[in-house]
Amino acid sequence: MEKLVIQGGTKLHGEVTISGAKNAAVAIIPATLLINGVCTVENLPNISDVQIQCKILEKLGAKVEWLDNNTVRFDTSNIESYKAPLDMTSKFRSSYYLIGALLGRCHNQDIEVGLPGGCKLGARPIDQHIKGFEALGANIEVANGKVIARAEKLVGAPIYMDTVSVGATINIMLAAVLAEGTTTIDNAAKEPHIVDVANFLNSLGADIRGAGTDIIKVNGVKSLKSGSSYSVVPDQIEAGTFMLAAVASQGDIILKNCVSEHLDCLTAKIIEIGGHVEDTGDEIRVWCNKRPTKTNIKTAPYPGFPTDLQAQMGVVLSIAEGTSVISENIWESRFQYTYELNKMGAKITTEGKTAVIKGVRKLSGATVKSTDLRGGASMILAGLCAKGMTTVTNIEYILRGYENLDKKLNELGAKISIQKE
Repeated sequence: MEKLVIQGGTKLHGEVTISGAKNAAVAIIPATLLINGVCTVENLPNISDVQIQCKILEKLGAKVEWLDNNTVRFDTSNIESYKAPLDMTSKFRSSYYLIGALLGRCHNQDIEVGLPGGCKLGARPIDQHIKGFEALGANIEVANGKVIARAEKLVGAPIYMDTVSVGATINIMLAAVLAEGTTTIDNAAKEPHIVDVANFLNSLGADIRGAGTDIIKVNGVKSLKSGSSYSVVPDQIEAGTFMLAAVASQGDIILKNCVSEHLDCLTAKIIEIGGHVEDTGDEIRVWCNKRPTKTNIKTAPYPGFPTDLQAQMGVVLSIAEGTSVISENIWESRFQYTYELNKMGAKITTEGKTAVIKGVRKLSGATVKSTDLRGGASMILAGLCAKGMTTVTNIEYILRGYENLDKKLNELGAKISIQKE
């Protein structure tokens, strides 16, 4: 087991390059199963979720070749198995994309994928995924900790999502790409990584229209072409984490390789609490030279405030002037990090999906744990701006979603190291 040790009190300054988007990468990798050939994916974040996805594809019979730290060539022309290893799929949430991809590729085969794992953020049902698959003609059974899926053929259909679901939107897209006829996904999620997955598939010859809006139309094609290359979109959540690190530490950071319009909601809030954001088109500069002020946050599906940045913003508001309120409208267990933050001197009370944060002038170093991926990132931000030393345990959560986070922060002037427990 490893831990992060942080010496706090340093203002972050300098430039950081944002990695490829985790949430896009973990859907694009299973999507390569639809090709029945070779493709190259660039700008992949070299994180544990991506590494596990690649190992699962190898278990299924794919050839996976790392050309460099962030570029992988996938050859899926000789898939031999349709049963993903249960011990692997249970380690992360996005393993469910294997269901949609394998259904799209394989007819009259029993597909087995373990029920997804990942961060414990509350109930995370896959009912909307199953509803979509069944509408396309698949038979789905959930038993013994796994999903068993089979279809003689898939036929396009109109599908209305009862709730906005990023995962279900992407999964239905994957299954529909090679289906017969047209699939319409109504009340679809609009996140940037949904657009990126659609762009990836379209670059291979798919016909997906409307990604990024609430109605997506997938016109089924007979096959996808082999041999192309695609670069994953920059990670909006990593970018947002560094933007908030600049505010929390009262520093000055320039972000490279990011898409500013994906961060409009966060930018507005940073300006509201007293920070500064300058967008030059190719990069974003964020700086703050005073204690931030209070604000209220309500998380919402894109383009609203991202639930994946709620914990990091919670750290900023914990040292802000005045009392702030966060309303979490996506996951019911997103406030686990607040108990750890209170160990560092924060004054946060939670009830249901609401957190009331009374800002303090300074946090104090302590031993805290990562409760989930983004909660772990928030503990790092807290340690950076706290007085004294902070130790963060359970960092395997953090390694799932951030590439070289300790190295990037040290290059900005932080004093952080990974050590053995």
